[in-house]
Amino acid sequence: MYWNVSLFSLMLAAASLPLYIHLPRYATAELGLSLSTVGAVLIGIRVMDFAQDPALGWMVDRNPRQIGRFAALGAAGMGLGFVMLFSIPPLLTPVVWLTFSLIVLFTCYSLAAILFYGQSTALASNSGALLKLAGFREAGALTGVILAALAPVALIAIFGSEGGFTAYGLMLAVICTLVYLRTRPLWTVAPKSTGKLTLTDLRASGGLRLLGLALVNALPVAMTSTLFLFFVEDRLELTGMAGGFLVLFFLAAGLSVPVWTRLSNRYGIRPVLLGAMTLAVLSFVWAALLLPGAALAFALVCIGSGAALGADMVLLPVMFSSALERADLRAGQAFGLWFLAGKLALALAAALLLPALDAAGFKPGAVNSASALQTLTLAYAIIPCVIKLAAITLVFRLPQKVLSA
Repeated sequence: MYWNVSLFSLMLAAASLPLYIHLPRYATAELGLSLSTVGAVLIGIRVMDFAQDPALGWMVDRNPRQIGRFAALGAAGMGLGFVMLFSIPPLLTPVVWLTFSLIVLFTCYSLAAILFYGQSTALASNSGALLKLAGFREAGALTGVILAALAPVALIAIFGSEGGFTAYGLMLAVICTLVYLRTRPLWTVAPKSTGKLTLTDLRASGGLRLLGLALVNALPVAMTSTLFLFFVEDRLELTGMAGGFLVLFFLAAGLSVPVWTRLSNRYGIRPVLLGAMTLAVLSFVWAALLLPGAALAFALVCIGSGAALGADMVLLPVMFSSALERADLRAGQAFGLWFLAGKLALALAAALLLPALDAAGFKPGAVNSASALQTLTLAYAIIPCVIKLAAITLVFRLPQKVLSA
């Protein structure tokens, strides 16, 4: 079971951070769109998610016997969305085709992710099993992020820019198909929770506080992910090294997961989460001070920030799942809100930062002014640092009952 959990999580990961890492450059270079346009499309889709994700969760909760079919639909739709986005020349105007492709991809991703995380309490018999399942789930997610983030770099080197992205879309579609076929046993276990989800119950369980924390805490990673390639190649002038830094970042995250898990079992979630968040703040500050060519120093930044991400990925969803289980609340709608928070963070990062870079005169791959590069540094490191400090404040204010797994 645990390996199937890892595989399904690997598939889902391709539609999360890697998409936001590569989409801005792909849309500008291959589709001829501006950074502001890409940001506007992403925030527009997130507005749609305000209604869509809770509705998908409601649909899952109302039809527990259909979760296998929903999983098939989610995986198939994700594969189709990847092909539409990267492998098929636009059949409509570029901006309309981009929007339509992302709607298909993100809708099916939401359905599959809500099913998957909502199924956690059904697959785990107790809190210890839930934490173990979370470790396998996040290890699979981080493996998927590494593969999906690095694949375009390798494929572009082999096939060129256009051919590389075409191969990338097809590769991800094949992965979606194979993973679904292998992980069908996950959907034979009936969901546990029977209680309905109301805003009052969600607030009483502590889930509403955790949703707020999830949104604020996801913003810094969303910002750095959106601007990662720009910071490495244009600010640090380390052309061609982005792939290696991504490997370091996600390897650090993956290897840190069992460490954070053991530490939280021994010392409790609050001190461990605060320690990881402090590490993230120090990493952001260090990144802001780097000079062009500082490859070794930035590698250490990637290791530190990646390790901090590992704690976020394993501890926060476990806290949320435990809160729902203690209150006997159905997980479908709740995780619809959870994923809405994460996707909203990614969209806000793109919608706010990409137009700001445009306004500052920043051009990817071009010679940029000192002012434009300062704006990039502010957006990549300083603003995320401030937001992370706000997330630390929210963790301090969490009641003790919410901090148990």
